[in-house]
Amino acid sequence: MCIIIAEAGENHLGDMDLARKMIDVSREAGADYVKFQYYDAEACADSDPEKEWFRKVQLDMDQLRYLYGIARQRGIAFLCTPWDAAKAADLFSLGVRDMKIASFHITDHDLLKLVNDRADKVFLSTGMSSVAEIDAAVAMLKKVDLYLLHCVSEYPLPDERVNMRTMDYLRERYRCQVGYSDHTLGIVAPLVAVARGAAVIEKHITLSKTYFGTDHILSADPLELKMLVEYKRMIVSMLGTDEKTMTDAERQNQEFLRNRFSGRQ
Repeated sequence: MCIIIAEAGENHLGDMDLARKMIDVSREAGADYVKFQYYDAEACADSDPEKEWFRKVQLDMDQLRYLYGIARQRGIAFLCTPWDAAKAADLFSLGVRDMKIASFHITDHDLLKLVNDRADKVFLSTGMSSVAEIDAAVAMLKKVDLYLLHCVSEYPLPDERVNMRTMDYLRERYRCQVGYSDHTLGIVAPLVAVARGAAVIEKHITLSKTYFGTDHILSADPLELKMLVEYKRMIVSMLGTDEKTMTDAERQNQEFLRNRFSGRQ
């Protein structure tokens, strides 16, 4: 199995109709989760050039409650990235049990302690993080079902810097389920991750790559998201088991072909 997280992020542009449609698109494509982000624009410095943008796209509790309800109605799991422990507590109060921790919060120990105590499943991205920082974060998340996501925090991420073998390193070092959070153009990189045994894929989604904002170009549109889910299923089926066995058809062919060519050996 490989979990697919459709990351709506800020690509709803603060428009609740767009946000609802993104839930519908995610469900129709067969994603396992649809994910939003719970910002706090006022926590940004006044000098932050994106502060006004965050004010535009941040969701309040009433909006999150609405989206959570829509996701439940549609039958798709709801996921959200909180910006701090207080925001995580808000999400838990809604009934959200699974949590996504963004790369830039891997050193927020207050947040990690809270989700460790209250979450069921945690998806932790590792972009911009040292091994020592990942060690400390993993050590604080012992009570949860942890998924550690390889991530490179460049937007968009060039192919030559994906470094997908990092998943193998994370799996060996931390002995937990490992996945990949993608910022490349297209869907090739996440499919490569599936082929390397990713337990979860996170991919940004958009209703149109022409919308205003920096994330749309690296996001999967509805057709790409559907293709990602379908190809993921194909790859997982092809991976099979780690044992060498013969199929029933092979056994039949073995007898037929060995008999046919036995006179030539």
